[in-house]
Amino acid sequence: MKLHDIIQRPLVTEKGVDKKDKERTLCFQVALGANKTQVKAAVEKLFKVKVSEVRTATFDGKLRRRGKFAGYRSDWKKAYVRLKAGEKVPEFAEI
Repeated sequence: MKLHDIIQRPLVTEKGVDKKDKERTLCFQVALGANKTQVKAAVEKLFKVKVSEVRTATFDGKLRRRGKFAGYRSDWKKAYVRLKAGEKVPEFAEI
């Protein structure tokens, strides 16, 4: 997998920004088939930082309805990436 296939996008939510500021932890939506070592290598290479820990969570797609039509959103995976002490946190969440 390529780096941008593994890390699809940063998750900029209130919880994610709070974790970034207080716990030096970044949140990303990652590929469903990516494992922790692939996520760690991709973040280290893309942002040029050292990673101490990666935690992942997989979410099932929700049922969505439009009138009489019903379908499911795609399943997706979230990764929490904690940086090592002394590393500068990248500022991709600034507006």
